[in-house]
Amino acid sequence: MDTPLSTIAVIGLGTMGTGIAEVLARAGREVIGIDISEAAARQAVAALEASTARAVQKGRITEGERHDVLARFRTFSDLQAAADAQLVIEVVPESYEIKQQLFRELDAITSPTAILATGTNALSVTRLAAESQHPERVIGLHFFNPAPAMKLVEVVSSVLTAPPAVEAVTTLARELGKEPVAVGDRPGFVADGLLFGYLNQAAAMYEASYASREDIDAAMKLGCGLPMGPLALLDLIGVDTARTVLEAMYSESRDRLHAPAPILKQLSEAGLTGRKSGRGFYTYAAPGSQTVVPDAKTPQESTGATAGRTVRSVGVAGSGTMASGIAEVFAKAGYDVVLAARSQEKADTARGRIAKSLERSVTKGRLTAEARDETLARITAAGSLDSFDDVDLAVEAVAEDLAVKQQLFATLDKVCKPGAVLATTTSSLPVVACARATSRPQDVIGMHFFNPAPAMKLVEVVRTVLTDDDVHATVREVCGKIRKHPVDCGDRAGFIVNALLFPYLNNAIKMVGEHYASLDDIDAAMKLGGGYPMGPFELLDVVGLDVSLAIEKVLHSEFRDPGLAPAPLLEHLVAAGCLGRKTGRGFREYARR
Repeated sequence: MDTPLSTIAVIGLGTMGTGIAEVLARAGREVIGIDISEAAARQAVAALEASTARAVQKGRITEGERHDVLARFRTFSDLQAAADAQLVIEVVPESYEIKQQLFRELDAITSPTAILATGTNALSVTRLAAESQHPERVIGLHFFNPAPAMKLVEVVSSVLTAPPAVEAVTTLARELGKEPVAVGDRPGFVADGLLFGYLNQAAAMYEASYASREDIDAAMKLGCGLPMGPLALLDLIGVDTARTVLEAMYSESRDRLHAPAPILKQLSEAGLTGRKSGRGFYTYAAPGSQTVVPDAKTPQESTGATAGRTVRSVGVAGSGTMASGIAEVFAKAGYDVVLAARSQEKADTARGRIAKSLERSVTKGRLTAEARDETLARITAAGSLDSFDDVDLAVEAVAEDLAVKQQLFATLDKVCKPGAVLATTTSSLPVVACARATSRPQDVIGMHFFNPAPAMKLVEVVRTVLTDDDVHATVREVCGKIRKHPVDCGDRAGFIVNALLFPYLNNAIKMVGEHYASLDDIDAAMKLGGGYPMGPFELLDVVGLDVSLAIEKVLHSEFRDPGLAPAPLLEHLVAAGCLGRKTGRGFREYARR
């Protein structure tokens, strides 16, 4: 295992195998590509020719370098071609039977010192290693798709893996320009272990008709900054592949969050496996195409839809960051805004915060001085809710406490004129409980903005069973006027974003609590392997561990799923007063300002 890994065999020349071969060849390795299908081998060569041609056009490599890369990649249909390889990477179908047979055959072909790596993301590396006469040389080497672009490589050790093998492939990963993360052997490892539970919940949410596929995907992209929505990502990965990974995860964890949603089985068995088949959750222009085309489930522009109520003035109740941000959004869009707090002093402070925000926009060239002055002139600060007597839309953004919100809605019921729409920005409490505190529950709706409100495009529009159609239409129209993207969802805990986000965060905490992986490795895995803008622990410390715990408790209470129970480590940190950045310590420590 001390031999430099200069000749490497890649077995299985599908999308992933071809991508890995390209990474290796570009890094100066001799690559032996093996596939039983000669057509797959030809396609792999064509893909490498095309990608290197693009690299030449963009000035990333010279024509001579391209020629050298292509010369280093040779393809074969016979496994015997792997005889001289110092490292073999298999990326054949996710099946114990297929992979175990392959490892038995490689024992008879390769040198006893050659390292055998499996590219599995779902199966046990230990179980595969046990099939080899030299289990100490078997390791997991999990690249992410597309391999040339994605920086993360999970290096997976079993209890049988020799440390020199781990060191050799870790060094190779770094030489390839990748970021290796060392993990233990369990289905899904770190990145997929967290990712697939989230994808599974999104599929179940869609299957339950809680929200449309378009709204689920838009919510997670706009609310969390993700590069793709979960259902589009399932189509890219392959619905059948996702089901296989989840089955493997569930067989070990017995966590209901990993039990594949029935729709994954239905789509898989119908051959609707995503982009590769031309249809999955979405319909595509052709098999392998990324172009989504309309189908029977594509939302239609409805003619003769319910008209909304007229909204000229808006009341915002609250004095915190969210309240001032929402007031700024409405005022920028041309609405007259009354910003009411518990005292005139608090209201004036909140208006002052808006003035500073607008001034920053002017400094950065995003807003003119004239527009700043006009926007601020539309905002009136008030020390009581009595000033809401003539608003057309009242939006509360006070503390996330049901009793506080119910008392406020009871006051709005008395103060606001008949026909005014009453909206709550709650992220986790039942909207209908706020509605029932009034004599007009039909006028109450959820309007969940995301922080910071001026920057975040998403608004979750939450209807209760009592909300009138014209109230829903009103909020949708208003969202368009304030340049926000509305997504519709029902009145249940977490709505779309938090119901999908916080179980993922909770599972990350459990990984650390079980000493499976470190904070840094998990954060790196999700940023590099999943395209997340922040790792889970970075995000938890920003959100606040107390806020996160409260949301986890609400989700667990509503859905009664044991897998949603808050991670003990989260509860311990909150009990210790370690709440994240705001206290200077959460999962990490921060410099005091």
